[in-house]
Formats: sequence, C-alpha cells, structure tokens
Amino acid sequence: MWYWFFKHFLFRPLVRFGFRARIRGAEHVPASGGVILASNHLAAMDSVIIPAMLPRKVTFPAKAELFQGNKGLGSKIVAWFLKAIGMIPMDRGGGRASAAALQAITDVLDAGHVVAIYPEGTRSPDGRLYKGKTGMARMVLASGAKVLPVGVVGTQRVSGWFGIPWVRRPLVVVGEPLDFSDYQGKPGDTKVQRYVTDEVLAAIQRLTGQDYADVYAARVKYGDLKDQGSDAFILPRPGGGPRPEVSQG
Repeated sequence: MWYWFFKHFLFRPLVRFGFRARIRGAEHVPASGGVILASNHLAAMDSVIIPAMLPRKVTFPAKAELFQGNKGLGSKIVAWFLKAIGMIPMDRGGGRASAAALQAITDVLDAGHVVAIYPEGTRSPDGRLYKGKTGMARMVLASGAKVLPVGVVGTQRVSGWFGIPWVRRPLVVVGEPLDFSDYQGKPGDTKVQRYVTDEVLAAIQRLTGQDYADVYAARVKYGDLKDQGSDAFILPRPGGGPRPEVSQG
C-alpha cells in the first residue's frame, strides 16, 4: 500500500503537474502478467518519472547497500522507503547473494508484476545510448517474460526557481513488447544473450533517437575512456548481426 500512497499523493502529482511530464505509447503496457521493462538511463530522476507515468506498479532492483540503513538517519530513511515500496535489493558481488537477488526478481515476474532494468548498467555520461550488459537478457531467457522497451527524454536536472533542481517536460515513450520466448531456457548461451541485449537497446534507440556508442558507459565515466570519450565507438545502431538460430534439440 505504501507504493500506491507515495505514487498517487506525492510522485505522480510532482511529475505530471510539477515537471509537466508526458507519456506516449501507454497503450503498449500489458494490463497484466510479468514484464521486464528495459529503459535508457539519463538521470537519477528516471526511477521516479517512469513509475509515476506508467499505470502499473514498477519494481526496481536497487543496490543492496541502500537497504542497510547503517550510515546515519538519511540512510535509514532511504532503507525504509525502498523496503516499504517493495523494491528488490541487488547484490552484485556474485555467489549466493547474487543468486538470491536474481531469484527475487524471478519471483516478482512469476507473480505477474513489472520489473524495471537499465541495460546500460549506469547513467549515460553524455546523453548517448551505450552498450547494454547481458544481465537483463539472462533474466529474459530464464523467465520467458516479454520485454517492454521504454525511452526517456529530457529527464536531466535543470536549475528551477531560486536555483532549486528541477526537471522540465520530460517524455516517456513506451514501445511494443518484445518476445524472445523462442530462446527461453538458454540463459547460458552468450550469443543469444548478446543478440537479445542488442535488440532491446535498438528498440530503445528507436524510441529516443539517441546516438549509439558501442562501448560500456562505465568505461567513459570512470575508466580508460574518461578523458577521450566515446566518439570513436559511434555506430548506427546496437547489434544488427544475424539472428541466432533456434536449436531444435
């Protein structure tokens, strides 16, 4: 109940009437059933604007450390909020903790809900769309859930009245669901993982019109490309190679 309370009495009014957000393609959101929502990631407010504008509850995996609440009052409030609205702690350290997090996501999908993923793995450093990580594809291949591509535009913060950080007229664009059920049960096939990931990113690119850089965003933000950027990696679209064959055996 906390999720709907915060959505209808705080975040949706803020996003719709304060930010004056718009949505296109809402009719593509399935009325029921487990769905993996895959979106580009421009700004921190994406995780507020997307669920505020969609008709269904959206569950985001969040860093497991945020659920601990062991860094003062602010962290305790964040931890309580994430738990109250039903978000999923995601441990990326591997082993049993990561397996448990993936199982929690599968449980949400099996219960017929929407799980949101940012395939790029981090926010775009410059507004471009970056190479997707294959974790999302593994979830798709293991669960058989359809993928709902979503593109966000204009969610970056600007300076509002009195210098207050604000967002002006962001746009959420929803595409038609993508079905990869032909490949279900093949989460370990790396070629299929990459194909699914690239096709989802290509669908997002069609919604946003972003330039695509075929390199992980983390390299540009924190790694060896921090100073030179991603100009050398620009491609017309993600992937584009042949569709992997579906084995019959």
